[in-house]
Amino acid sequence: MLNEDVRQQFPILKQQVNENDLVYLDSGATSQKPQQVIDAVSRYYEEYNSNVHRGVHTLGSYATDGYEGAREKVKNFINASSTKEVIFVRGTTTAINTVAYSYGRENLQEGDEIVLTSMEHHSNIIPWQQTAKATGATLKYIPLQEDGTITLDDVRKTITSKTKVVAMMHVSNVLGTINPIKEVTQIAHENGAVIVVDGAQSVPHMKVDMQDLDVDFYAFSAHKMCGPTGVGVLYGKRELLEIMEPVEFGGEMIDFVHLHDSTWKELPWKFEGGTPIIAGAIGLGAAIDFLEEIGMENVEQHEEELIQYALERLQTIEGITIFGPKERAGLVTFNLDDVHPHDLATALDSMGIAVRAGHHCAQPLMRELGVVATARASFYLYNNKEDVDRLVDGLQKTKEYFGDVF
Repeated sequence: MLNEDVRQQFPILKQQVNENDLVYLDSGATSQKPQQVIDAVSRYYEEYNSNVHRGVHTLGSYATDGYEGAREKVKNFINASSTKEVIFVRGTTTAINTVAYSYGRENLQEGDEIVLTSMEHHSNIIPWQQTAKATGATLKYIPLQEDGTITLDDVRKTITSKTKVVAMMHVSNVLGTINPIKEVTQIAHENGAVIVVDGAQSVPHMKVDMQDLDVDFYAFSAHKMCGPTGVGVLYGKRELLEIMEPVEFGGEMIDFVHLHDSTWKELPWKFEGGTPIIAGAIGLGAAIDFLEEIGMENVEQHEEELIQYALERLQTIEGITIFGPKERAGLVTFNLDDVHPHDLATALDSMGIAVRAGHHCAQPLMRELGVVATARASFYLYNNKEDVDRLVDGLQKTKEYFGDVF
């Protein structure tokens, strides 16, 4: 387990909520930020706030170095082959939409297939629904097993020579399922398809390697990995990004503009129209520095130990239903008999415990599970076993309270 020094670097965790020490168990929605990330963003605004690329003055040079330096950090963090394959976007949703619109609509036609899973976040379903409507392609779904996993046999049966795009999350934000992305990628490529991976719940928690996975596109967000909100990354293989058209047009992304036609900058800038997300990128770079100082292998081990402890403790509660496989990432989704998830989350909040309740932007999966909503506790590197104990104690108290009421 990571030591207490890590937790102490997150100032927000030192407060009380409803007269109780805060237990933050909603990192799947957004993570908290360490002081060095907060300082990096503040330093940009205080010391060298300026636009990038365009100016030759000193502040502009500092800002450009910070912005492009962050791109280099991302490239190394995910082992991309070039910074030209690292596109800064608003987040995972924007990244997937960019691929769906720029690649999908230009390369799909009637009779082609887009393969997904029903565990996908809405941001990896709706863009493909719209692409299918625009192109005449059809959607197919890899079936889920009872424990919320997929099998490679089902992957092989679902992906065919008609499949042109496979879109899949690396880690489920509801079930914690860790999908076999490397193997699915190989099957997709054998059938001539490209694969688009939602890495929002994987990049913050495990080491990912684009060369090893061999994926075509990979999307993730800074705010789930100790970085700022409003910035994320689209990784794409250079040969694919080269043939794709931008989806936003304006300043920054142009080479030459004429009255009746224009040309675009080279990668990665042709996809970054307008003033880019400078402070966000610098904050993401600082978050990567922070995570690498700790070591992603240590983050992953910490969460593995914590989630196994959490599963053991939660299973002692009578009337609890836990969704997802035994081997999972660091989150657990559950329901408590006779207590609506929203009531449950409200009761826990009164004790200073923050969890998520709702459909988690996964309504198709909720229907497959036979529920309207669930509660979710998602852990990160700053959580510890005491947080789990507080959660279990809070659930017991909630169960007793609603039992007395009804």
